[in-house]
Amino acid sequence: MKAALVLAWALIAAPAAAQDTASAARMAAARLAEASAQLDAAEAARDRVAALTETVRAYEAGLAALRDGLRRAAIRERAIAVELDAKRDEIAALLGALQSMSRAPAPLLLLHPAGPLGTARAGLVASEITPALQSQAAALRADLQEAADLAILQQGAIATLEEGLAGAQSARSALSEAISERSDLPMRFTENPVATALLIASTDTLDAFASGLAQTVDAELTGSAPDATDRKGEIPLPVQGQVLRGFGAADAAGVTRPGLVIATAPRSLVTAPVAATLRFRGELLDYGNVAILEPAAGVLVILAGLAEVYGRTGEILPAGAALGLMGGDPPEAHEILTETAQGGGAPRPETLYLEVREGDAPVDPGTWFAPG
Repeated sequence: MKAALVLAWALIAAPAAAQDTASAARMAAARLAEASAQLDAAEAARDRVAALTETVRAYEAGLAALRDGLRRAAIRERAIAVELDAKRDEIAALLGALQSMSRAPAPLLLLHPAGPLGTARAGLVASEITPALQSQAAALRADLQEAADLAILQQGAIATLEEGLAGAQSARSALSEAISERSDLPMRFTENPVATALLIASTDTLDAFASGLAQTVDAELTGSAPDATDRKGEIPLPVQGQVLRGFGAADAAGVTRPGLVIATAPRSLVTAPVAATLRFRGELLDYGNVAILEPAAGVLVILAGLAEVYGRTGEILPAGAALGLMGGDPPEAHEILTETAQGGGAPRPETLYLEVREGDAPVDPGTWFAPG
């Protein structure tokens, strides 16, 4: 929380080039404060899970805002350096003229060897030149001050980064622990673990596994299944990231898949994008850890590639509930500073695969989700 608040102050106090990130930083700080208040007030395990989920999201938003602010600051600092280097000769001439004027006694500046007429003419010329010189000097001073402020902003970010990264990791660990203790979510059905194990062993494709999921249900417990049909086409993506490949797009090897490949930062939080029944969670084929959600009757949302998956099969998850975490190791503070100093954005080495199936066939996730 302190890291995001310091971040907001630093960006607000920064030059105009970094001002456009101040709003995002203030929003991140507000989300941290809200999550912290929820956590302090939580008594039931469910409240604690919700508060920790918001805390992790707020840390992700704050760190993303910090990365963006530092990247913009680095780009602006380099732009100023390039401009000053291109005007090296002009700046030297300007400084020479200003230095000559500052060293000459004031009375001598008002005299001219040609006499009164020359002095009058020289005065007119000086009255035209002096404001221009002052204007150029002011612009040069402003550029140098902005460059210095940007350098200070970047140098002072190390402590904020370290605190933010440590806080995010603590929040993730606490969230995993809280979810492991949670037992108050409604159950849609109970799973038959033997049938699930047999299904995993007997199938070699995602299609076959998804088609056989019905046989893993041991007993129906409730008739109030979620139905997100009215939100079709408006559901947000389950993780903060960037869509690398769309529905049916080929990868570098020419392999096509009927889903989205979303690039994410390491240890990103994956959440249920809409209320849904957790139909399956665990390792599956070569997809790594998989979570399969049922947001409406006959509709499955498959999320593959997670490092950790939360919840119990059969649970009805509310929208925004934590589903798991992506893999990878978060970068150290000095690595982030190096990336932003080079003008690069946050690397996204982890990928989440998202597939939507209606009945026994995959459909374009864009019909349900709003990737933008």
